[in-house]
Amino acid sequence: MPQKFRSPALDVYFGLTAHLGTHTFYMIILPICFWCGYVQLARAMTQTLAAGVFFSGVMKDLLCIPRPLSPPLQRISKSSSAPLEYGFLSTHSTNAVSVVFYAVYLLQNSPSGLSPFMQVLLFAYLITIAFGRLYCGMHGFLDVFIGGALGAVVSAVQCVYEKTFDDWIFHGPFRNIVIIALIILVLVRIHPEPADDCPCFDDSVAFAGVFIGINLGAWHFARSGIAWNDPLPSTAPFSLEILGWTKATLRIVLGVFVTFAWRGIAKPTCFKLLPPLFRIFETYGLAIPRKYFLNASEYKRVPPLRKDDNVIPPASEIPAMLDSLRQPRRRSVSVGPQSAADAYEVIAFREQRRRQSGSLPEPKEPSPVKDEEQVMFDQLLKPRVRYDVEVLTKLIVYTGIGWLAAEGNPLLFQVCGLGIR
Repeated sequence: MPQKFRSPALDVYFGLTAHLGTHTFYMIILPICFWCGYVQLARAMTQTLAAGVFFSGVMKDLLCIPRPLSPPLQRISKSSSAPLEYGFLSTHSTNAVSVVFYAVYLLQNSPSGLSPFMQVLLFAYLITIAFGRLYCGMHGFLDVFIGGALGAVVSAVQCVYEKTFDDWIFHGPFRNIVIIALIILVLVRIHPEPADDCPCFDDSVAFAGVFIGINLGAWHFARSGIAWNDPLPSTAPFSLEILGWTKATLRIVLGVFVTFAWRGIAKPTCFKLLPPLFRIFETYGLAIPRKYFLNASEYKRVPPLRKDDNVIPPASEIPAMLDSLRQPRRRSVSVGPQSAADAYEVIAFREQRRRQSGSLPEPKEPSPVKDEEQVMFDQLLKPRVRYDVEVLTKLIVYTGIGWLAAEGNPLLFQVCGLGIR
């Protein structure tokens, strides 16, 4: 139904605003919140997003329900990975609902309260993201509704148990951080295997790593003697009046640079060091094989990988992303299957139509249908080779990114003269 109202202006609007619901957008904004003293907001948002992304990914890979059929729908997306994911449920809707609901809760309990302007702005954001998934042909009504319901549950758990969890982290021993890490590792291990090569698992692992990193950093930074305790232990010292715009801007620039530098160094280092270790594990029967991932004994080295990260892209890909945003009319409109799940859905739909029309060929009769199906599969983008060390590498890299946001960069700001003594 939403695609009946298609127009070039709406295509541009919903194509651009879809970026405001992506993992990449939140992973850019949330570290800045940590560095500018909004630790309560940053911690809560990161934890709700991590839970939403992880459990929506579990449901996607468990149920393997494809996106709405195309054709007749046209899909609008500039992401190369989003069309490869399953359709049920909408992670965009999960993220939007969890963020908006928690923001409303936080503002209502703040001294200034929730202003009418902020209320309109937040719910306009929510409606734009949710309706945009329908308009862009990426999800159906049920996908969006259930995704939003998951987001509401995640934000409700965060609001109810936020203080209990924070007290357990800040006032507990290091053993509590180890418990969190072990639980995360178990959840990553039991993540369902999808029927097709789907990138949902990668996003789940990335946010799982961030969850470990921010709590590790918060636990240690709160004990450093540098962090403020108001409004929350581990708050990075920040005051725009004292620092001024120049130093505040330099903090953000330095923090972003260090984050990308960590990613650029840690990832190839892990790719070099982990395969021999994984081969040793295999010889003792300790390998943990995962579908669509090569075991270390099946390759000699991990080659340089391109477009292998859906959360934080490498610095080399940023110019192309910015160019895409500068030219919004160069939108990607696609018709037809884009993944194996889409192709199977098209085949099932065609066979259903043929049964209804009574035109199914006899079993022994030669039919051009199979040739058409083969051509359709041949036109799909072939997934790249994936390596077993990528899972642990992503967990290590994003744990480091979470730690840098919560502790590493705030400590660096103090050393570089960009902090408050």
